[in-house]
This record gives sequence, C-alpha cells and structure tokens, in this order.
Amino acid sequence: MVEKVSVIGLGKLGASMVAAIASRGFEVIGVDIHQKTVDAVNEGREPVQETDLKKYLSENKKRIRATLSHEEAVLNSDISFVIVPTPSDEKGSFSLQYAAWAFKEIGKALAKKDGYHIVILTSTVLPGATRFGLLPILEKESGKKCGKGFGLCYSPEFIALGSIIRDFLNPDFTLCGEFDERCGKELEYFYSKVMFGNPPCKRMSLENAELTKISVNTFVTTKITFANMLADLCERIPGGDVDVVTDALGTDSRIGRKYLTGALGYGGPCFPRDNVALSYMARTLNSCADIAETTDRVNRAMAETITNKLRPVIKQGQTVAILGLSYKPSSHVVEESQGIYLAKTLSEAGARVVAYDPLANESAEAELKGKIVILDSAEKCLEQADVVLITTADTEFKQLKSDDFVADGKKTIVYDFWRILKDKLSNKENISYHPIGCSDNNELQANFLTELWGKETNNLSKAESL
Repeated sequence: MVEKVSVIGLGKLGASMVAAIASRGFEVIGVDIHQKTVDAVNEGREPVQETDLKKYLSENKKRIRATLSHEEAVLNSDISFVIVPTPSDEKGSFSLQYAAWAFKEIGKALAKKDGYHIVILTSTVLPGATRFGLLPILEKESGKKCGKGFGLCYSPEFIALGSIIRDFLNPDFTLCGEFDERCGKELEYFYSKVMFGNPPCKRMSLENAELTKISVNTFVTTKITFANMLADLCERIPGGDVDVVTDALGTDSRIGRKYLTGALGYGGPCFPRDNVALSYMARTLNSCADIAETTDRVNRAMAETITNKLRPVIKQGQTVAILGLSYKPSSHVVEESQGIYLAKTLSEAGARVVAYDPLANESAEAELKGKIVILDSAEKCLEQADVVLITTADTEFKQLKSDDFVADGKKTIVYDFWRILKDKLSNKENISYHPIGCSDNNELQANFLTELWGKETNNLSKAESL
C-alpha cells in the first residue's frame, strides 16, 4: 500500500502535484536539481507561479519536504512520479535526455532499496519511449528486473496551466499504462485515494497509454481549429454567428461543447508541439497523420491571416491596443501566444502597439524585448488606442464598458476575437465594433448569395423551358 510519495521534478506540474497529494493526507518528498526550488518548497513557498500553489504548500507544509537527492526520495517513499521536461527536438519528437538522467539516478537508488517500488513516468512521451527507451536504464542501474524488484507505469496528467491543482484532483479519468497488473493495480488504488469523485482509471499497456495521451491534445486542437473555420465562414454569410452555430453543434452528444468556440488559434507549451509529435510518430511508423498536420498548419497560419486582414484597416502610425498577451486567460505563459504574434507583426507593419495582460506583462516584456509598449492597465491602453484587439477572454476585459473605449469622444475600432463585449459595444456611437465570427456586412453578403443561387435557379428554369 502506498503511504509515502516522491515527485521527481518540481516545475509547475511537479510542484503542484506535491501540494495536491499532500493535501490528501500523504507524506510527499519533492526532488529537484535547483537548490532555490528545494529551499522554497521546504519553506512552504511556491517555486513557480501557479494558481493556489502557495496556499496548498503552506497549508500542508508538515507533510512536505524537498531534497536534491533522488536516493533520499526513493529510499523514503513507496512510489515515485517523474515529471521532468521532454522538450521537442528538431524532428518534432520528444527528447528523453532529462527523463533518462532522472531514471539513471532512480535506478541507482533502487539498487540500494529493499522491497518493491513503483516508478511512474508522467512527462509526455511518444509510444515506445517508456518500455524501450527508459526501462532498460532502470534495470541496468538497479540490477533488478521490472515486475520483480520494481514496477513501472506511464501515467500522464490531463491538466491546464493556471488550474493544475484543481484539474489534478478532479480529472475526468486517470490514465495508467502498466508494465504488469501489480503496479497498475496499486497505482489505480492510489489514485482512488487522491482524486475526488472516484474518476474511472483506464488501465492499458504502456504504448497504448502513450498514444492516448498525445491523442487527447491532438483531438482537442482539431476541434478548436474546426470551430475557427466555422467562425470564418460565419463572417461571410448574412446574419452569421459562430456562437449560435457551435452552441447547436455542441448539443449533439457526439460532439460536445467544450473547445468549440471559434476565435483565435491555440497556443501554449503543449498543444502546438503535440500535433507535430504525433505527425512525426506516424511518419516514423510508415503511417500518416494528415489531420494532425493540417491542424498544425492551419493554426500556425491563422495569426498571419488575421494580420493581413487588419493591414488595410490600420493606418501607418496609428496606435493599436492589444488586450491579452498570454496564450489563454489567467495565465503567465506567453509561449505560442496569438496576442504576442499579432503584437510583433503589427509593430513590424508600422503600427504603434501598446498592450496589457492581467498576469503576463512581465513574461511578454521578456519575449517582446521592448518592441512594443506594455502598460499596466487596460484603461491606459484604451486611452491611446485607435484600434483595439481583444485577444483573450479574460475576466478583467469582460468588465470593460463602452465609455472606456471612447475617451475624449474619439472614434475607436474594436476587434473582439472572443465576442465578450458584444452586448456592451454593438451599435455604440463612435465605436466600430467587429465581433470575430459574426457577419458585419449582411447586405453585401446577401447580394453575393443572391447572385450565386440566382444563377443556379435561373439555369434550372431555362433547362426546364427547353
């Protein structure tokens, strides 16, 4: 029975898992190679920024400790989660260099340990990596055989940055790739004691679990991209409204409403690279992943398409305000952010760009390197703006009022990619409001469709008369 847990790697997910597992009554040892990180955890401070992490670490400090030693952690726990970076390489695959080093250190510790210990890889990898890339390291360094001296599972988490602890404790399901029934059964039981609501545990082979993990993100991004396609189509038909269309689609139980919104492309540290990785794996296995490749291509082209659409609207020297620089609301992360991309390209096109994000200003400053002006409030951005782009559906932006956009009676053009201010800004004096995904030229589009289908019916009538 698992009573003590170790977590190898104290980044956003690892540190959050330490705090979450400790909150459920388990003693947890965290391992990291950075002394500052170890010291922070031992003092009950958060080593990284993440929602509620400081609170959970502080409240459960008596059950948590951290160390630089893999050996100390393994010898004093029953189960070890390995959550280290698996960065993308030049081929699009996931590098195992950090995981391999961690497994080497764990293997050395296992050689000194009496009794059974379970090692669980949580980092995202591709099919075959756990069994054929990392397991041999454990067996070589420990001198033991998997299934006898230790167990091995692949069990990634399905979380989102900004809500890691909540997502970890309340998953839709847990995924357990198991070397054998013994380790899988013990991990399933452990999860039943940690997660709320008794979520189902899907147990399977290591390779099936690795494919399942990478497939989840790939499917979600395909859904996002499909909704974005619908948004573009809705802009081209009279009365088109992507929210009306996707709300109806989402009612179908085969489809579902989540991630079916239609706005900007996806970003962040996981979604973009997972499509690329699945495509790489398919090619390597002499298969194909055309859907994943198309999703990635369309998503990467989206910000450029929007920039080209805005170029005729934005005059040289005008000020463009971008509200939202993180890749999603309530996040510090700007990796693969659509707002960042738009800020760069519009600045390069000659616009003066000002921007604001409730949490990501500092991260954006480092990314943009002074190319644009980052201000400390949305209101300050709006005071200067001729054109406004709302690029994240942040709660703070939802509170803005029409008066905020027309200081001193000036006229402002607003592009609202998430339609969060549709009720407040539509048909307001001095505001040219464009909710992306909705038609704003019904007459022109009606004329086009009249011509399109009028020709069709006229040709039919002529054929019947003959």
